[in-house]
Amino acid sequence: MPKINPVVSFLLILLVALAGIFFTHITLLERFDEPKYGNLIQTSYLVNAALAAFIYLFLFIFQKKLKNYIGYLFIGGSFIKFTVFFILFYPVYRSDGEMDKLEFAAFFVPYAICLVIETVFTAKMLKKLDNNAL
Repeated sequence: MPKINPVVSFLLILLVALAGIFFTHITLLERFDEPKYGNLIQTSYLVNAALAAFIYLFLFIFQKKLKNYIGYLFIGGSFIKFTVFFILFYPVYRSDGEMDKLEFAAFFVPYAICLVIETVFTAKMLKKLDNNAL
């Protein structure tokens, strides 16, 4: 059985997981009579997916050249995500003076899913780099 490229595997798992969670998220919103597509939920899922893909791809491309800095670059990627949140989402969420639970969930759910998947794949990358160094 041929090995799947780690980037392809990452992207497939990321997209399938986010699509499933997105469907579940909007189904729950609809079930509780909340706006299905409010709070920039679509934008949030798309932006989080794009940032996660970009960050992992960057780490993957430069893994050998910057192997001693992968952890720092990973943390830098989280900083980029929070910067994007505070530039794009936070002003909209706080426009009424507060950020409610639905607004928070619209951003945090896809952020958390992406973070878990990025962490798992980055850890695998680091483990492989360590094994190759032996």
